[in-house]
Amino acid sequence: MPVIKSALKKLRQAKKHQAHNRAVKGRVKELIDAFKKSPSLKNYSQAVSALDKATKTNIIHPNKAARLKSRLSKRLPKIEVKTKPVVSRKPPKKTAKK
Repeated sequence: MPVIKSALKKLRQAKKHQAHNRAVKGRVKELIDAFKKSPSLKNYSQAVSALDKATKTNIIHPNKAARLKSRLSKRLPKIEVKTKPVVSRKPPKKTAKK
């Protein structure tokens, strides 16, 4: 056990941070498992959001988050998306005469 006042404070802070980080990692795991059990767009977006937040606060390494998101995206059900062709609505550019 530390004796110095600042070391005692650092120990208290470390315990709080450890508890918070474990809770965040646990939540991420729960959301990933929920997505694996029933893959849907809603579960996917929740899992990805949790991964992004954990990455932003340096709880999970960015490369690990990217790897997990990639693996989750491969499990997404195939959804047919009908897209319309993009039509430019801007008027043609006028060129300056010399």
